[in-house]
Amino acid sequence: MHTVLSRLNTVFAFTLSVLAATTFLCFLTTSFNSNFSPSNLQAGRVLIKNVPDFTGDRDRNDLALLTFDLKANLTDVFNWNVKELFLYVMAEYSSPNNVRNQVFLWDKILLRDENGVLEYKDMNTDYYFFDDGLGLKSNKNISLSLYWQIIPNAGQTPRIRSVSQLVEFPDRYTAIKQ
Repeated sequence: MHTVLSRLNTVFAFTLSVLAATTFLCFLTTSFNSNFSPSNLQAGRVLIKNVPDFTGDRDRNDLALLTFDLKANLTDVFNWNVKELFLYVMAEYSSPNNVRNQVFLWDKILLRDENGVLEYKDMNTDYYFFDDGLGLKSNKNISLSLYWQIIPNAGQTPRIRSVSQLVEFPDRYTAIKQ
């Protein structure tokens, strides 16, 4: 009456339907969590240098060197649907050349089995903080923010902004040692 291939196709289709329903239920059980955790981000030492532009577009650009302190307890964000967290610190500001600038300064991948309590002092940035012009000196509206993106087993990947701090940059350039 029914061939072996027909019966295997039915079993396979039923298995896929059950797996899809289970994945959707996995998503639903954690989709209404807030995923927010209080944290603290403080800027430390801020230095600005005026360096030659290596692209050839302009003569000189601003380069900021800064340190920051970070405290966060992310253990409450982890649940059974979270594989990992992608954390990053981003600087956002406006300058005469651009209305909106966003620069990644630091990032970290935090896996489920790692310790979710972070406490860093005087951390240097992982990436250069260049401005494509002279928009960092005397800039009073630079905002440092801590974000994390949740990488789940099933569902959406929400981006959470935890904390922001306005940083005032100095009025003078730091002398470059020759």
